[in-house]
Amino acid sequence: MARIRAVGAHRPAERLSLAEMITRRQAAVRLDIPVEMAQRNGIPARMTEAELAAIDQNPPAWLAQSRANRTGKKPVWVQLTCVVCGYSEAARPKKWWPEFTYLSCFDHGYDEVPPPAEGLSRAEVDGIGTRFVGIVDAPA
Repeated sequence: MARIRAVGAHRPAERLSLAEMITRRQAAVRLDIPVEMAQRNGIPARMTEAELAAIDQNPPAWLAQSRANRTGKKPVWVQLTCVVCGYSEAARPKKWWPEFTYLSCFDHGYDEVPPPAEGLSRAEVDGIGTRFVGIVDAPA
């Protein structure tokens, strides 16, 4: 005989909306770990701020080991910010990225970015983050 359960009976009386929860990616950025590591070690797809604070304050063995292994040479996440409009996003830095003078959203015009200093030439690097163009000013 099958048991019948009332719809919603298994849920707590007070439920959080999705807007009050953070995603696994947001948790990974705040814990300063790759998203793949968060997923591999059971960080849920959505969690509350309190759950994240508990993990950060009392890290599991894998997170403590990850933090202990850091050399500080390469950041796990960098903040990319458009010099024109101020749009910002966190991204994993790539080994091939040069040192950027400026970053701008791909939809901004070349004339919206500050001009290069006297004696410098400018190069653009496409494909930075989800929507940026990196601008590199170097000696001519």
